[in-house]
Amino acid sequence: MKTMLGSNLQFRRLLAAMVAGLLMSTAYAPASLAQTPTVALPDFTTIVEKADPAVVNIRTTATVPVRGPGMGGGNDPYELFRWFFGPDFQPPGQQSPTPRQRPQPSQPEERTVPRGVGSGFFISEDGYILTNNHVVVDATDIYVTLTDGREFKAKVIGTDERTDVALIKVEAKGMTPLVIGDPKKLKKGQWVLAIGSPFGLDSTVTSGIVSAIGRDTGEYLPFIQTDVAVNPGNSGGPLINLDGEAVGINSQIISRSGGFMGISLAIPIDEAMRVVDQLRATGKVTRGRVGVQIGEVGKDVAEAIGLPKAEGALVSSVEADGPADKAGVQPGDVILKFNGETIKRWSDLPRIVGETKPGTNADLEVWRKGKTVTLPVKVGEIPAEKGGGAKKGAVPPPDVTNALGLGVIDVPAEVQRKLRIKGGVQVKIAEGAAAKAGLQEGDIVLALNDTDVTGAKQFGELVAKLDKARAVGLLVRRGEQTQWVAVPASK
Repeated sequence: MKTMLGSNLQFRRLLAAMVAGLLMSTAYAPASLAQTPTVALPDFTTIVEKADPAVVNIRTTATVPVRGPGMGGGNDPYELFRWFFGPDFQPPGQQSPTPRQRPQPSQPEERTVPRGVGSGFFISEDGYILTNNHVVVDATDIYVTLTDGREFKAKVIGTDERTDVALIKVEAKGMTPLVIGDPKKLKKGQWVLAIGSPFGLDSTVTSGIVSAIGRDTGEYLPFIQTDVAVNPGNSGGPLINLDGEAVGINSQIISRSGGFMGISLAIPIDEAMRVVDQLRATGKVTRGRVGVQIGEVGKDVAEAIGLPKAEGALVSSVEADGPADKAGVQPGDVILKFNGETIKRWSDLPRIVGETKPGTNADLEVWRKGKTVTLPVKVGEIPAEKGGGAKKGAVPPPDVTNALGLGVIDVPAEVQRKLRIKGGVQVKIAEGAAAKAGLQEGDIVLALNDTDVTGAKQFGELVAKLDKARAVGLLVRRGEQTQWVAVPASK
């Protein structure tokens, strides 16, 4: 009996020690293991309730011909045959009619058909609506439907194809406008909403996050990239932040199927409102220009010309007698600042200049031959592109190439006058490193690193003195385009 009691007592003591040890280990466990933090997802209901009345469905119609002359219409059963075989065709057994007797083609008939569906949103209480240009362009009639079922016929105040922004208006008062936000405060990973009419399903809400800021797609504006589900019909609808403010206009999707695949693009609302201000005042958009064609500054080119950072806009061509030409801008210059505003990417320059009122006096800060130069320029209005190319001079090709793999000749005087250049050398042979860098026969080399090229003899002397361990920057003109080309170091 004592043995059994003793065994029970020992068992109880052992169990108590195990429990105490377990409690102590829990007490001293790391906080990350002892407590699992929870993050609550945002509740969008309040935001949607406030924003939804401001978003509208837009449907458009177009007038199209039902049939044209000779397409089988009218009362003549043989009109279709005459369309194929000519106006003198007659069925077998009948004589050809005189011109007076010949049946006259029927007049084309027209009918109104649905053209498309999109979205928009009020920006004022008196009926001004912001949407995309491609939603309303070429429409015969525009109808706006509110969330409460009311429908209005809208008129176009103005459109801007370049930014894909359109301003339309309905004759109504007391509308609910969206508050305009600041897209510059957006951050990657931030929640945003889209409200619109995908596939005609009006007042549809989707959510996601900001995927990228300032996405450059080659268009005039840098876009806001999101993973919010946007489909055909969402175009023109607002992109909304968690404060219920419009920060963008849903405009495009990147897709291989035509439907949403995880990437949608929105026009920043601040850029759109700058366009709206002009459309509301004059019905059109006026943009500034300086008359240059530009390209990206690559890292290798920046190193070759001594530019501290691969930033700015590389001038490839200067419009003759344009604002930049009169200011002294030269092909090969890198524009670093316009009127004090830094050009970080080459695509920044058209936007910044475009927003400048024509006639404004501004300063261009350019990188030229290892230093910055400030040039005063008077901003013009919307450039007109000029084409044309240069003819090659009929000069025998050289017999040898230099260390870069280039065989060059002097540029004939008549070619220099036509191209408005001084000196330079014309490429007749491109081999080795130069060929790999993209140089070809007919190119004209205007500068080597920071030194202007005056002729074939001087060019050969410059090449002979090069450090073979470093890449070489050549300012090359091809046709009407001028750009820096980095020729890699020889190995």
